[in-house]
Amino acid sequence: MLYICKLEKLTKYTFVMYAIVEIAGQQFKVSKDLKVYVHRLAEQEGDKVSFDKVLMLDDNGTVTIGAPAIDGASVEAKILKHLKGDKVIVFKKKRRKGYKVKNGHRQSLTQIVIEGIQSSGATKKAAPKKEAAPKAEAAPKAKASKKGDDLKKIEGIGPKAAEALVAAGVDTFAKLASTSVDSIKEIFDASTSKLSHLDPTTWAQQATLAAEGKWDDLQKLQDELNGGKAV
Repeated sequence: MLYICKLEKLTKYTFVMYAIVEIAGQQFKVSKDLKVYVHRLAEQEGDKVSFDKVLMLDDNGTVTIGAPAIDGASVEAKILKHLKGDKVIVFKKKRRKGYKVKNGHRQSLTQIVIEGIQSSGATKKAAPKKEAAPKAEAAPKAKASKKGDDLKKIEGIGPKAAEALVAAGVDTFAKLASTSVDSIKEIFDASTSKLSHLDPTTWAQQATLAAEGKWDDLQKLQDELNGGKAV
């Protein structure tokens, strides 16, 4: 009997430490021995540079994220050379104007090689805690006054008459219903406005219906009145 054994190859995975770092206003994913082209740096060729704005770090599967940068982490690199990028042609033209402009641009770059990623002492940079503002002592709440009723819904009462009644303390339908005709006339006589010609005979009856919420009955009554007066 022939036995066939299938041998599986064991693949050995090698973890590569990498970081997300900001260099000259750009973000790069870098690892050791990686060559990167960045915007022109001020240092000379052969100089060693260090970038401490590391935004994320992966150390053998252990991921650390900064807020925004990781405290204590840095990327070490060496400047290989300064150079210019490929030429980019910029051509502008305006129809029927005879306007044609052709320009070329070559971006100044620096080639660096990553020599190492320092993670010793790297801790997640916590955002500073905001101190709780002292609570201001709540001002004593003023007793909310009940808003009066719209007395102008009573036929015969206009803005001036309503203003005079409210000034005298008659600001609701219930108060108006319990106020006699003579008292209302005294209020108007004491007012600076000329309101003595008004006839408040039916106001108490209208105010009673309004205070009880019987708006349909109030409408029927007002249909039978003429300017608030009984016909």
